[in-house]
Amino acid sequence: MAGSSFGTIFKITTWGESHGKALGVVVDGCPAGLELCEEDIQIYLDRRKPGTSSITTQRKEDDCVEILSGVFEGKTTGTPISMMVRNTSQLSKDYGNIATCYRPGHADYTFDQKYGFRDYRGGGRSSGRETIGRVAAGAIAAKLLKQMGITVQAYTRSIGHVQANLDAFDTEAILQTTTAMPDRKADEEAVAFLQKARSNSDSVGGCMECRVTGLPAGIGDPVFEKLDANLAKAVMSIGAVKAVEIGDGCAVSQRVGSENNDAFRMADGQVVKATNHAGGILGGISDGDTLLVRAHVKPTPSIYQTQATVNQSGEEIELAIQGRHDPIIVPRAVVVLECMTAITILDAMMVNMSAKMENLVNFYK
Repeated sequence: MAGSSFGTIFKITTWGESHGKALGVVVDGCPAGLELCEEDIQIYLDRRKPGTSSITTQRKEDDCVEILSGVFEGKTTGTPISMMVRNTSQLSKDYGNIATCYRPGHADYTFDQKYGFRDYRGGGRSSGRETIGRVAAGAIAAKLLKQMGITVQAYTRSIGHVQANLDAFDTEAILQTTTAMPDRKADEEAVAFLQKARSNSDSVGGCMECRVTGLPAGIGDPVFEKLDANLAKAVMSIGAVKAVEIGDGCAVSQRVGSENNDAFRMADGQVVKATNHAGGILGGISDGDTLLVRAHVKPTPSIYQTQATVNQSGEEIELAIQGRHDPIIVPRAVVVLECMTAITILDAMMVNMSAKMENLVNFYK
């Protein structure tokens, strides 16, 4: 299978399936000398693990990470870092009834068409558990960025029709609310909405957002390796994401240029912008303002209502899905958005080191 790797210099390769023995990631390109331990990774994995609330799948997994290589005496060695999380709570029997048919909204049919074979247990490689590797790698990227004064922070912006009030942004609430919203009142409304949907054997979609602060101007390239293009690819590669926006996103299509352009100003000898409709990227290159990326996530396709589908023999049938499923994907996917953003930003910064002759000369002088 091609397509399990991402990045140019800071490069990650994820591996494993939902009901296999384990999942993990190999991270190549991490500099030597970064202080790193399993707890640094576990903090991030705990934000995406299942069974933590009433609105997540009740599959019980500790998702304990093991660092297998690339770290010695508490520091990275510059060699590939391999990390693994063992699966301990597989109930493969719950998926026996979909072995020969296709779940609506899932990758069952397209996987069969591509490979002629699929691991139907929990979606195999298409499962959300694949993101364990991304989060483990993203924890490393985020730690490297933090040492450069760059912060990456994702949160839930909306669940169904319930919108977080970003004017009353509460950073602590992101890690404390059930929904990962930065608004405690909206969190309560969203949980009630989700419980109603769950009682109707249904699921809900939502929107998550990520802010990057401290990113200097000049990161990214102007043609095929645009920073926003690579962010869009990274974020769209997260399962269930159906649309990505940078800055004001789709809203810009309804404006005139005088409304949408961000005027430049000088502040303390630095070029700044009066507004940030562009979301921190101009011409594919960071402009020094807050970078804003938004991802829209579809409702969880696994619902407990009877649905119409077909089987591998081409017969039209009705299917009642079993197993343990999230009524919404967004709260657990927030950290995945955060980590894929961190990986993309870090990789772009590493590539950028060779953009100017003075950078190369100063490094080796």
